[in-house]
Amino acid sequence: MSKVYSIENEKLKVAVKSAGAELSSIINKENNLEYLWQAGAEWPKHAPVLFPIVGQLKDNKYKYNGNEYTLSRHGFARDNEFEVFDQSESSITFVLSSNAKTEAVYPFQFNFYVIYELEGSKLHIHHKVENDGENTMYYSVGGHPAFNIPLVKGTSYNDYKLRFDQPVTANRWLLDNGLISTESVPFFEDQTMMELSKEMFMDDALVFKTVKAGSVTLKVPGSRNGFTMELNGCPYLGIWAAKNADFVCIEPWWGIADSVNASGDISQKEGICVLAGEEDAMHSYSIRFF
Repeated sequence: MSKVYSIENEKLKVAVKSAGAELSSIINKENNLEYLWQAGAEWPKHAPVLFPIVGQLKDNKYKYNGNEYTLSRHGFARDNEFEVFDQSESSITFVLSSNAKTEAVYPFQFNFYVIYELEGSKLHIHHKVENDGENTMYYSVGGHPAFNIPLVKGTSYNDYKLRFDQPVTANRWLLDNGLISTESVPFFEDQTMMELSKEMFMDDALVFKTVKAGSVTLKVPGSRNGFTMELNGCPYLGIWAAKNADFVCIEPWWGIADSVNASGDISQKEGICVLAGEEDAMHSYSIRFF
C-alpha cells in the first residue's frame, strides 16, 4: 500500500509517495509557498519518474534480442510501488528492482534508485541505474515535475518567464501522436528568456534536443519567489502543461520518444543509454527554491 514520506531541513519540507517514488509536495518553509502542482483534475499527477523509457514508443513496442515487447508511454516506474532503501531527516532513497512483472515487458535485471536529498534551499534529485545482469542494458530516464503557476498571489500565468543562464539557440521538434516527427521549427534564437502562455501547449509538449544551458529559472521578473533548475548536462529537455492547467513541467531527460521512422530496435533507439553488465550510472538534476 502506498505511503507518503517526508524529509525536511531548515529551508524546505518535501513529501514523496512510495507509489512511483513521486514527489507530491515541495514547501518553502521561509515563505510557506507550495511549489508543486497538487494533482488537479487537468492532470492527476505531481512529478512522475520516467523509466525505463522517456516518451512514447512507436506502436508502444520495441524489439530486443529477436523478441518484441510492449511498453506504455514513459515506462512503468511511475506505476510501480517503490521500497524505501534508506532515509534520514533530510534525504530519502527509494528502490525498484526487476521482478517477474517487469521482466515480462523489459527483459533486463536492474535496481533503479530514486534519491531525494536536501541541501539548504536546494533539492537534489538523483536517478541511479544498476545493471544487475551480465547483458548490456538499454534504458532512458527522466524527470517530469509540475510546478504551480501562478506561484504567488496577485500574479497570472502570463506573468511568468523562463530564463536560461546563457543564450540558447534550438529548434522545437514537433510531435506526431506522441512521436518525434521529421520536422523541427526554429524556437530559441540566441535568447535567454522564454515567455509562458497556456496557448503554447495546445499542441503538446515543447521538445528540444540541443538546449546547451546549465540552468533555467522560473519567476515573474522582479519577484523574489521562484526556482532555478540545474540541468546537469541532460541531453534533452521537455517543457509541457496540460491544456488550460495552472502549472508548467520542466523535464530533464536522458532519452527521448521514438521518431516516426524508428526501427523499433531498442539498441538503435535515439538517445538510449547503454550500461554494461554489472555497471551503474547516475543521472541527476537539482532545484533551488526561493
